[in-house]
Amino acid sequence: MKMICGLVAPDQGTIRVGGHSVSEEPQIVRRHIGYLPENNPLYEDMPVLDHLRFSAKVQGVPEGRIRERIAEMVRVCGLDAEKHKRVGELSKGYRQRVGLAQAMVHDPEVLILDEPTTGLDPNQIVEIRELIKEVGRAKTVIFSTHILPEVEATCDRILIISKGRIVAHGSPADLRRQAQGRAVLNVRVEEIDASIVHSALAGLPGVELVETRAQGGFSLQCAPDMPVARSVSTLCAERHWPLTELHSPGTRLEDIFRDLTLN
Repeated sequence: MKMICGLVAPDQGTIRVGGHSVSEEPQIVRRHIGYLPENNPLYEDMPVLDHLRFSAKVQGVPEGRIRERIAEMVRVCGLDAEKHKRVGELSKGYRQRVGLAQAMVHDPEVLILDEPTTGLDPNQIVEIRELIKEVGRAKTVIFSTHILPEVEATCDRILIISKGRIVAHGSPADLRRQAQGRAVLNVRVEEIDASIVHSALAGLPGVELVETRAQGGFSLQCAPDMPVARSVSTLCAERHWPLTELHSPGTRLEDIFRDLTLN
């Protein structure tokens, strides 16, 4: 997904969208932006097609293109099976699809989504996530959310904001490389009492915190540049413990976020 690349800030500090100044041409800029708010306000008594037709007219879509744009939104947002129902009869997932269709019916260059998966069940979250990724192949999408796994699964560029200031930005890989936090190591030892393993792991040099996971697993927060993985391997070999997992998942986005916003 493209993130904020449709927003250009020239040297003089003027923010432009689609080549138009936000401060000098706000009405024109609005025509280049689609917005889906968190609460997704929809007219529940209106049929889906009527709702999209009304939205197209409000957004200034030429009369001759309205039918074409509605058909395109029904296709892109997967609404064909539900298009003749009233909005109030739809599930939360399909209402989000209608909201996305409404935000895109005027074919904006920039799409702003505010917490688009809030309140959805796991299946609906996956569906909306895939839909957003599909839309992001053709448009600049700004995706605001506090659900960090959604950020990692959906976005290719991340901005972290704390107290009104951007404290980090870049791709997920960039943020991990820049992170100055602790390394994480996942360990699993089977057939041995978890309390014994926990105590032994906590005593290894460089291990700062041991969290118990399911089925004999542990998550170790380690000091940077310490050979903790080698120490774990040596420990298990010396005690003849069956070590079935030893790997680093990399720095989690959640850890990076906490390090940058709690200071």
